[in-house]
Amino acid sequence: MIANPAAIVVAIALIAAGMCAVLIVLLRPLLQRYALARPNARSSHKIPTPQGAGIAVVGTTLVVGGAFASVFGFAPLTMLFIAVPLLALVGLVDDIRPIPVLPRFILQGLAVGLVVLTAPDDLRLFPIPLAIERALLLIAGLWFVNLVNFMDGLDLMTVVEAVPITATLVLFGLSGSLPWPATAIAAALCGALLGFAPFNRPVAKVFLGDVGSLPIGLLLGWGLLHLAWQGAIAGALLLPLYYLVDATFTLLRRMARREPFWAAHRTHFYQRATDNGFTVTGVVREVVVLNAVLAVLAGASVALNSVMADAVLLVIGLAAVGFVLRRFSRPRSRGA
Repeated sequence: MIANPAAIVVAIALIAAGMCAVLIVLLRPLLQRYALARPNARSSHKIPTPQGAGIAVVGTTLVVGGAFASVFGFAPLTMLFIAVPLLALVGLVDDIRPIPVLPRFILQGLAVGLVVLTAPDDLRLFPIPLAIERALLLIAGLWFVNLVNFMDGLDLMTVVEAVPITATLVLFGLSGSLPWPATAIAAALCGALLGFAPFNRPVAKVFLGDVGSLPIGLLLGWGLLHLAWQGAIAGALLLPLYYLVDATFTLLRRMARREPFWAAHRTHFYQRATDNGFTVTGVVREVVVLNAVLAVLAGASVALNSVMADAVLLVIGLAAVGFVLRRFSRPRSRGA
């Protein structure tokens, strides 16, 4: 039993925010020299910008979150704390010298598999054979890690997506709907991203890089999976629904057009929005409002605990996401 968990999660977030900000200040000169992201035809930025601040975000999350999450023992975190640094290393190498698609995908699969395939057998989602369920989770985990990476293409985008998710996971943890390790990790990641935010607001002084976006995807996916394992499958889908729909619809559209869907591009809805007259600030403002709505719907799903309510809430969530994507896909009028 954790004494005063609300005060502890606030402390976790504050410590993580401060530590991450200090690390970014210390790392930025090195990143400026060795990890500069230069603009190209697919970029949303216009000037060379250092990338790699994900080292600070992910490192802080593991150190601070791990210290508090392991209060009842470190065993449940072991594979996560192997997989996240592995994925960060893959991202770091890819930031400096791009890795071919197949080796990168295999290494990502290894990291996700360490988390998914070693989970206790009693953690189940559906009444289907365990091997099939875990294989499906491996595929879903791989997609989720990559879609978080794909969607990290605009200043503050990952912050306005991941902070509402992690903050809501923390609230679920405080209400008893999420295990303590996942709650502590979510609080640390939330705090670390808030510490990163001042450096990434438009115009960004530093980017996460793949060293950040890939492991952040795994950390988010791990937390959402634990929520789903508690029976809140609809809530676990509602929280990242904007990322899920934008990235998945974009992938399917590119596949239908026989485009090299694995290659970098700028055809996600949030990228098209900036081409259609939205400012970067305008895009992230719409996304953060949408994610606040999705968080409320997820909270209602967990509170109501009803299959019928879940179906209705998912439809409302999809409608809200569809409304924003429709706005992003159309040219903005001058007076809008």
